[in-house]
Amino acid sequence: MSVRTRFVAIVILVLFSAPAFAARQQSTCFGTSSHGRLEGGIALPKSGLNFSPYSSLGVTLGRTYVHSRVATTISAAYQILESRSPEKIFVYGESGSSAGGTIKPHRTHQNGLAVDFMVPVVDSHGKSVPLPTGLNNEFGYSIEFDAKARYRNLSIDFEAIAEHLCALHQAAQTNGIGIKRVIFENAYIPKLYATHRGEFIKASIPFMQTKPWIRHDEHYHVDFDVPCKRY
Repeated sequence: MSVRTRFVAIVILVLFSAPAFAARQQSTCFGTSSHGRLEGGIALPKSGLNFSPYSSLGVTLGRTYVHSRVATTISAAYQILESRSPEKIFVYGESGSSAGGTIKPHRTHQNGLAVDFMVPVVDSHGKSVPLPTGLNNEFGYSIEFDAKARYRNLSIDFEAIAEHLCALHQAAQTNGIGIKRVIFENAYIPKLYATHRGEFIKASIPFMQTKPWIRHDEHYHVDFDVPCKRY
């Protein structure tokens, strides 16, 4: 084996071992997503083969921490998607701070169990591209999709969302946790039911039925189900 080959092998080993090493730290959550805190929070990976964060600034400011079991679940779901939907690109949004507690402007995200995922989109040619996020659109959170799920030349990829939710459900079960609730634009939920994963989504993913305080069209909010201590 050449020196270059050994170097590449070592780099690959380190890259793939890092998430597992980080996940060995066990978190403890307290209270609820709307009134709680977190000990031993884990930062979500900065990037992967098929995913990236909504903002490098948000990562630097410490707004992408979660409970350790949630971190493991999210990473595992992206790995599942690498084989199921290798051509799809995913972007995760905000989750919370390393110690939990209030993180403005969110009303929840306080105990490490809530994560926002920006909607996967395709361009006018049907190619999967990352949702554009930056200062000009509040890092993606101010984007408004229309009734046909379109924004400029982009369309929401409901098949990709359905695959992601299925992968999250599978990874959560493997890690001994669950999905408590998903908040998504009510008008778009039937479009998820119309995907090839629709029957599974309808039977297994608990969507919030009431109207949220803000539109959830550019992202879907996932509350994971992990036992927490009293706060």
